[in-house]
Amino acid sequence: MNAPVKHRNTLRKRLFRTVDIAADPAEVTDIDAQAEVAPHEADLSPDAVGEIWDACEALYRSGVYRMLSICLRRHGEIVLNRSMGEFRPGKVAGVDTPVCLFSASKAVSAVLIHLLDEQGHVNLLNPVSYYIPAFAARGKGSITLLQLLSHRGGVPKVPDNVELDLLFDHDAALDMICAAEPTNHRGAEQAYHAITSGFIFAELIKVTTGLSAQQYLKKYIADPMGMRYFRYGLTQRDQARVALNEVTGLKVNLIDNQLASVLGTHPEKAIDLTNDPRFYRAIVPSANLFATAEEVSRFYQMLLNHGEWQGARILDPLTVHRAVRPLGKMEIDRSLMLPMRYSAGMMLGASPVGIYGKDSEYAYGHIGYANIFGWADPQRDIAVSIMNTGKAVLGPHLVPFFRLLGAISEHCAPVVDMQSDIPTYHRNGVRGSR
Repeated sequence: MNAPVKHRNTLRKRLFRTVDIAADPAEVTDIDAQAEVAPHEADLSPDAVGEIWDACEALYRSGVYRMLSICLRRHGEIVLNRSMGEFRPGKVAGVDTPVCLFSASKAVSAVLIHLLDEQGHVNLLNPVSYYIPAFAARGKGSITLLQLLSHRGGVPKVPDNVELDLLFDHDAALDMICAAEPTNHRGAEQAYHAITSGFIFAELIKVTTGLSAQQYLKKYIADPMGMRYFRYGLTQRDQARVALNEVTGLKVNLIDNQLASVLGTHPEKAIDLTNDPRFYRAIVPSANLFATAEEVSRFYQMLLNHGEWQGARILDPLTVHRAVRPLGKMEIDRSLMLPMRYSAGMMLGASPVGIYGKDSEYAYGHIGYANIFGWADPQRDIAVSIMNTGKAVLGPHLVPFFRLLGAISEHCAPVVDMQSDIPTYHRNGVRGSR
């Protein structure tokens, strides 16, 4: 096959740090035709699906992403499972190309902690220090697992002047976090934990089960759900198949400095680090889950199914309920400096407009740096993932990205009465009719 003709815009490339993309997206598009159903089988029209896909192509044309992939499920059926672009310069991506989820990894890691609770290994109301005594240092002894899951753990940031290479040394990173002075010893301050919580979760799994976080994920979620990737880090065999991340978008020092305070290092260095083989070998539950768009959508579909996947019970329905229900109201997050609403592990939607589009107050999921999205909306009965490799905050992608979210919200209209008094959960674990 001939190499695709590249579209270049020198001025835009200099200003917004865009990448060369195919002039015709169809030349670099992979469609999982075998999995996609006819639109009517998902209660959608061909025009609706066409408009959502057109919005995806418009987003790709922004030039911010060398690779973009999407998987949309509605009523449990795959409506779109497609990728476009190159996972590395000159190499066309496919729907089976794994991408790093960055912080979107946290939703999966949080579910693992809820699973520990379901299995009786932990109690979310217990202090972290009950399981990891060293965490009690400097007044953190009463901070609970539930507070840590909802970004009130008191240790949101990596201390200044600490090299992010520390990610590759779990014990050293854990010692640093345990020795840190909390921002609030009562867990009363909401501040996004970008990196730190993952090391605590990994240690919690290890001390209570004897398994690594990767082994635990594989045993209870990835393998039972038939995932090809969906793992922390990558095997050596798969490292050549992974999509590389790139710094793109308008460079704004103020934003870079704010991101550096959250990430613990300059964003450009953080992105370079994610393409490092050491990052692939590490287990960082807060940042280095690798998966395809379909696998992420599959995970959220399982949550929509109240913990069930193709007849197999992955989670108890009440475990899902505890993981996704709101904990508190919308308030300013002291790390992100944005209004946020969390569950015990998920970023929640909002109305009239939220991070998952219009009227998304029932949606739950997580975003990853900078435009990785994975979410479920039980009101619309959709499970969505949007994956990409360009790490832009400001740039020509913003308008088409919001249009894509808007197209999904508009065409996947609400179909479930979320205020129904029909019981959903029962003591015998059987889900009631909606």
